[in-house]
Amino acid sequence: MSLYIQPYPFRRVVRRSAANHSLEPRALSVNVREEDDAYILYALVPGLKAEDLNIQVLENIVSIEGEYKAEETSFLLSELPRGEFRRSLRMPSEIDAEKVEARIADGVLTLTLPKAESARPKKIQVTVH
Repeated sequence: MSLYIQPYPFRRVVRRSAANHSLEPRALSVNVREEDDAYILYALVPGLKAEDLNIQVLENIVSIEGEYKAEETSFLLSELPRGEFRRSLRMPSEIDAEKVEARIADGVLTLTLPKAESARPKKIQVTVH
């Protein structure tokens, strides 16, 4: 089996990726699922700690922002996230901001966003006369 190696294979990748970096904050990719009484939001935030994130909830809007610190080292290939990111999501119903829980484990941010009492379905008892 023969193997062909192109000289300086990463030089073009670095130039292309450097040209594509803009000053706009990146959008954070998320997964959201709905349960009966809450929404569960997952986001990949590798290498970040709780103090690196700013999470805010206002009515039915959830905002997450933070920043990956850039290293001063020169790389042949640089694909890991760096710079600021920001994401705001409008949930289908109002969130109880006092009961929101956030945790980071293994580079995954998990937000539990309980629905406000007014947004939860109410069971109505039917009486027979």
